[in-house]
Amino acid sequence: MILQYWQKELPFKYPFTISNGRTKTHQPSLVVALSIGNFVGFGEAPAIAYYQITVEQMVADLASKKQMVEKFALTDPERYWHYLHHLFPENPFLVCALDMAAWDLFGKMKGKKLYQLWNTLWENTPVTDYTIGIDSIEKMLSKMKEKPWPVYKVKLGTDQDIAIIKALRSATDAIIRVDANAGWSLEEAREKIPQLAELGVEMIEQPLAKDNWEGMKQLYHESKLPLFADESCVFEQDILRCVNHFHGINIKLTKCSGLTPARRMINKGRELGLKIMMGSMNESSIGAAAVANFLPQLDYVDMDGPLLLNQDMASGIHFNYGAVSLEGNAGLGISVQF
Repeated sequence: MILQYWQKELPFKYPFTISNGRTKTHQPSLVVALSIGNFVGFGEAPAIAYYQITVEQMVADLASKKQMVEKFALTDPERYWHYLHHLFPENPFLVCALDMAAWDLFGKMKGKKLYQLWNTLWENTPVTDYTIGIDSIEKMLSKMKEKPWPVYKVKLGTDQDIAIIKALRSATDAIIRVDANAGWSLEEAREKIPQLAELGVEMIEQPLAKDNWEGMKQLYHESKLPLFADESCVFEQDILRCVNHFHGINIKLTKCSGLTPARRMINKGRELGLKIMMGSMNESSIGAAAVANFLPQLDYVDMDGPLLLNQDMASGIHFNYGAVSLEGNAGLGISVQF
């Protein structure tokens, strides 16, 4: 097996802002390729400052153990993930990129898309939302009107949260979801959630700080809207704690360390009666295609990374008013070109 990797800086169409004033104009990402003969699999991991893992750190870790990454005999991607997990125990982002590439490579060698390898059918697939980042109300309205869509996810965590949703609701009948990115206090959430429910909001993602479990327990029993964990649910071991604190979980491939643990997280979440959402971290079409292969297993999905970026690295994933399709015949179902 041969490993290659590249550092990328992908520009956003618009500056992307979430709660606490965190704004980005570019998404730094690591792209990896694993090849055996004529088969090549690709994986991606965006760097997110909140999780304190940089592309430079991923590259340094990868360079230090490149030969060990390459020497594994790829007969089962799940076994490879366990190998990588022990090889890079402090870098789940890097493990995700390699795990994604391994699954893409394995699928191409088997001549099947990943969802077919997982014995799922392409049916009952949820549509993806389109994210509106924090901005002035006028600019948020402009972004929404520029992109007619059946479901919007709106980033909140400002003093104008209710005014923002009132303005957006006056301009659309589409489904609106809210992501506070841990930006509210318990008191703010108690005040805002009933108003958001009256405005027809469908769900709230991560209303409180990731470690405010006592506040979430109270909010869970009071809320008029379903509450989904994001920052509070990173790894498999976090799922059990979400019970009776959240109604659902948002799984991110990058932060949970790949497709292999994400499959286990879905099964565990279902067993515990939680709704399952999968989200993105501003990945290009490489990471988005990995999410797409999970669609038959999901209740909700946020995989609009390629729609928010002004530069992509792959083709073959199509968004038709929220509905997603993959044109490739195997692996992730896309073609990588950069």
